[in-house]
Amino acid sequence: MAKGDRIAIIDGCRTPFLRSGTDYREMMAYEICRHAVKGLIAKTGIPNDLVDHVIMGGVANDIATTNVAREIMLAAGLPYTIPAYTCTVACISANAAIISGANLIVNGNAECIVAGGVETFSDPDIKISKNYRRFILDLTMFKRPKGIIGKLKLLKGMSFKDFIVPQQPAIGEFSTKMRMGDTADRLAKRLGISQREQDEFAALSHNRAAAAWEKGVLKKEVVPVVTPQGKLVEKDNGFRKDTTPEKLAKLKPAFDRRYGTVTAGNSSFLTDGGAAVLLMSETMAKKMGIKPLAYIKSYAFTAQDLWEELLLGPSFAIPKALAMGKLKFKDIGVWEIHEAFGAQMIGVIKTLASASFCRDRLGLPGKLGEIPIDALNVYGGSLSLGHPFGATGARLVTTCANRLRETGKRYGVVAGCAAGAVGNAIILERA
Repeated sequence: MAKGDRIAIIDGCRTPFLRSGTDYREMMAYEICRHAVKGLIAKTGIPNDLVDHVIMGGVANDIATTNVAREIMLAAGLPYTIPAYTCTVACISANAAIISGANLIVNGNAECIVAGGVETFSDPDIKISKNYRRFILDLTMFKRPKGIIGKLKLLKGMSFKDFIVPQQPAIGEFSTKMRMGDTADRLAKRLGISQREQDEFAALSHNRAAAAWEKGVLKKEVVPVVTPQGKLVEKDNGFRKDTTPEKLAKLKPAFDRRYGTVTAGNSSFLTDGGAAVLLMSETMAKKMGIKPLAYIKSYAFTAQDLWEELLLGPSFAIPKALAMGKLKFKDIGVWEIHEAFGAQMIGVIKTLASASFCRDRLGLPGKLGEIPIDALNVYGGSLSLGHPFGATGARLVTTCANRLRETGKRYGVVAGCAAGAVGNAIILERA
């Protein structure tokens, strides 16, 4: 990499994002995401062997494919000589994969990288009970008693329930034991965010996603997938074009059943899908005559209080990324922020526009600014398009880069929150 080089976003590609349990239900994560990687290589027209590294984000990885990045690139037909690894930072795993790739290029260890992520919840690993696990391990690996009497002794202290009731899979915070929806309800109460506000934002997201698909705007970012059953999948299936705040208001609270305002309608849903972006050094892109969509201007990772600020990652990461890039809030023309919940999105908007929050928690002299709704997630977001945990960041980067080219704006922000109260923001500059 030459001195002063920038990291170029050449292009991005994703599969349709589908509600878990639908058309991808018979596919493993690597099978889904290989389509995104194959589509990306075909779309950009680069030779397979030009790729130096593949980095993928993933959260609920199948134990059979723990390094899912390696399985993805092999299944996509890339040369086996290309190293690959998987990273996980919950909902910003793809963001981390992309930044990891950018840093490899900056350090001179690579010139061309495929980065992104994948997730499927159609067939997650579900644990049997701990007592049953211990019994099997002692029987086959650790104690391995001989004879029927020795084997029967391992059953001591076990109940019939241990054999038939698995551990319930849950999406929550290990440290606080709270579900993400509980955290969203807590945030809504603390910031005074009503269900009406949450429903209005969710309906806007669905309407924007439906309009984007009707206009064909998202088609250039999505590669079709043929399932093992021979079905052709060409578009996302989670958005509802007839969604209104009034319809969403009829849904009951999904977490705090008595006082909550977070419902299934104003929360992101379990989603299967994969996404990938192609990164290059500016020098290589010029050498190959490739016109990038954008460059990575700056980025930031942050960590906040797990009880009160878990969903406010963008509120902390965006100001830090702006400072790293020596930019002001008004310089940003395109906003792409992960929509975990309607409450979370409104919370981010409110806190960045709050003088007291920005002074007390960010150390700023006053409010950072008010994110313009007409520049935020204009083609829909995670509430409507879906949220495959490991893949969302790559979708956001691809859409942000495309919007910069479409609008002519110079700078765009990609941001997200993640379990563990970790935040990320990436600032892109139009090429």
